[in-house]
Amino acid sequence: MFLLLALVALVVRARTFGNPVIGFDEQFYLLVGEHMLHGAWPYVDIFDRKPIGLFLLYAGVRLLGGDGFLAYKLLATGFVIATAFGIQRVARCFAGAGAGLVAAILYILWLNVMEGEGGQSPVFYNALMLVAGAATLRVVERRGRLLPCGAVAMGAVGVALQIKYSVLPEGFVFGCVLLWQGWRARVPLGRLAGMALVWVALALLPTLVAFGVYAAAGQGQAWLFANFLSVGGQAARPFADELEGLATCLGILSPLLLVIGFGRPWRHLRRDVPAERRAGFRFLLIWLAAAGAAVLFYGRFGSPHYALPIVLPAVLVAAPALARWRRGGTVAFVLAIFAAGQIVLVLSERTKGGAAEARAVAQAARPARGCLYVYDGYPALYLLTQSCLSSKWVFPGHLNTQDEASAEAIGVDPVSEIRRVLATRPGAIVDDYPRFAFGNRATRAALQEVLARDYHLAACVPTGPSRVRLVYRPGPGPVPAGCPSAEALAAIP
Repeated sequence: MFLLLALVALVVRARTFGNPVIGFDEQFYLLVGEHMLHGAWPYVDIFDRKPIGLFLLYAGVRLLGGDGFLAYKLLATGFVIATAFGIQRVARCFAGAGAGLVAAILYILWLNVMEGEGGQSPVFYNALMLVAGAATLRVVERRGRLLPCGAVAMGAVGVALQIKYSVLPEGFVFGCVLLWQGWRARVPLGRLAGMALVWVALALLPTLVAFGVYAAAGQGQAWLFANFLSVGGQAARPFADELEGLATCLGILSPLLLVIGFGRPWRHLRRDVPAERRAGFRFLLIWLAAAGAAVLFYGRFGSPHYALPIVLPAVLVAAPALARWRRGGTVAFVLAIFAAGQIVLVLSERTKGGAAEARAVAQAARPARGCLYVYDGYPALYLLTQSCLSSKWVFPGHLNTQDEASAEAIGVDPVSEIRRVLATRPGAIVDDYPRFAFGNRATRAALQEVLARDYHLAACVPTGPSRVRLVYRPGPGPVPAGCPSAEALAAIP
C-alpha cells in the first residue's frame, strides 16, 4: 500500500517539480530558510507571522543542496505520502482495505485542486494532526491507555502549532475528547487534572521553547509581535471578496461533502464494526466539524489552501460511503478528481507563469549592483538572481497590500519603509501589471514617483494571458517593444 500511494503522489505532483514559482508563500518560506542558514533570524531580520517550525523545515531543505525548489517539493511529497498511508490505516478499520485506499488516494488528489500541490503549511501539519487524531481515536475506541495516547496526541498538536497556529481549535477539541473519555472511564478528578496538565504542557512546549530561544537572544518582543500581536493590526479584506473565496472553497470541496451528505456513512459502517469502533467514527465526525469550524474561525479565504485541513477528516468520514459504491463508479470518481487536479495545475501555471517565465524574469532582473527589490512579483526572484535582500519586509504583500498598511500590522510604516528601500537605489525593481485591486495606494504612489524620476522600464515578461512582470533599472532608457506605455501604467491606480 505504501509503495502504491508513493507512486500515486509522485505521478500526480510530478508536473510541479520543475516549476520554482508554483506558490508565492512557499517561495518565501524557502527564501527565509536559505537566509536562516546564513545567520538571519525570522521576525528579527525577515518579518513574517508563520511559526518557526515551518521555516526550520525549509532551512533543513536547503541543507540538502541544489537550489532548494525541487528538494522542498520532494519533502512535501514525503509528508503527503505519510499522511495518505495513515489515512488508509485508519479508514480501513471502518470501511475495509479497498475504501481505505480510495480515501487515501483522494486525499492526495484533492491537494492539487486546492493549491496544496507544493509546500503550503497544511501539507506538513496535516500529517501531525493525523497522528494526534489517530492517538485520540485509540482512546475513544478503548484500544489505548489514556495518559500515553493523550501525550502523543497533544505532543503532535504542539509540534503542529509551530507550523501554523490555526490547528489550535482542532487540538482543543482533541483535548476535550480525551478529558471526556477520562470522565467516562471514572478516572479520579485529581488524576485526570494531572493528566490534563501534562497534555497542556506538551502542547505548549514547542511554542514555549521557541519563545525562550528568542527571549534569551533579547528578541522576545520581536517574536511576540510577529507571532501574535501583529495579527490584530491586519485590516479586514472586503467582505464580498472573502465571501467569494469561501464559495470557491465550498465549491472545490462539494464533491467530497456530497459523498458524505448523501452517502450518510455513519449509517453504513461495516456490519462487523464493534460498538467501540462506532464510537470512534463519531469522533471522526466531531473532528470534521472542528476542522470546518477552525477554517471558518480563521476567516480568510483568499486561497483554497486555507480549507485544506478539512480534506483530511473528510476523506476519513467519506470512506464508509465510498465502500458502498460499485467499482466503476469509484474509478470514475477518482479519475475525475485526478483530471480536475491536473487541469488546475495547468491553468495555474498558465496564469502565474512557470519555470521558463520565472527564469526570464530573473534574467532580466538580475542586478548589476546593489540589491533587487520585488515590489510585486515572485519572492523566488531573490533566490533565482542570488540577490541580497533590500528590506526586512521582503514578502511583497507586506508592503503592497491594504490589509498590511499599518505599523500595527507589520511593525513599520509601509510608506516609510518603501521610501527607505528606494533610497538605497536598488539595482533592479520588479513590479506587476495590471495592478492588484487590493493594493496599498500610498506605497504604490511612492514607488511610482521614484520609478518615473530615477528608473526606466527595461523589460516586461508575460507570465499569463493577462499578467506581465515589469522590470525597472536605474537611469534613462527606451521602453521595450510590446510593454505597456508610461501613460497606461500611470493611469492605473
